[in-house]
This record gives sequence, C-alpha cells and structure tokens, in this order.
Amino acid sequence: MKILMILNDPPYGSERSYNGLRLAGSIITKSEDTDLTVFLMGDAVACAKAGQKTPNGYYNTERMLKPVVGRGAVLLCGSCMDARGLTEAEMMEGAKRSTLQELMELTLAADKVIVF
Repeated sequence: MKILMILNDPPYGSERSYNGLRLAGSIITKSEDTDLTVFLMGDAVACAKAGQKTPNGYYNTERMLKPVVGRGAVLLCGSCMDARGLTEAEMMEGAKRSTLQELMELTLAADKVIVF
C-alpha cells in the first residue's frame, strides 16, 4: 500500500505535526509492506531542520523523521523552504527538496492520503 502523509503545521507550538509524525513512526515500524512518503509543506518544512535541540523529555521532530527517512521518503516543499529562508544544507540528512508537481504525482499514485 502507498501512503502519502502531508504535514502543514510548525514542528513546535502545535501538536498536529507531532501527531502526524507519531502516526508515521507507527506505520513504518508496524507495516513492512507499506510505502510511506511524508511531504512537509508550509511551516512543517522546519520539522526536518537539522540540529534541533529540545529539552530533555520533549519530542524532537528531526529524530521522529529519521525512521521515515530510513524506510520511506521525507520530501520538502521547495517554495515553502524558500519563503522561510531555509536551504537544503540546513535540513536533515535524507530529506529531499521537492515540488508541487511531485506532490501532485504522489497524490494521484497513493492508495491513501493523510493530511495533518
């Protein structure tokens, strides 16, 4: 099964991206035959920023994305990155800059699309 998960909210200050990443982690660990792509748009592109330092006991979206990079794909909206002044060099290893065209293709090919 192909699942496309689209996150829109910032990594911190709202729990929507956190909850989406919790679900993504569960899908990756419990369903070996699932092809998962997480597409980060809007403020969610900051979820993949490298070098996040969060207080002990607090979730860290960069760490939450690592299993997805290992077994699936993490894609970043390029124009959203540009609008926030983020470069590919600032993003975590394995996350890739993408386009609206690729998002459209992934949406049409997916068996399920989940939006947070």
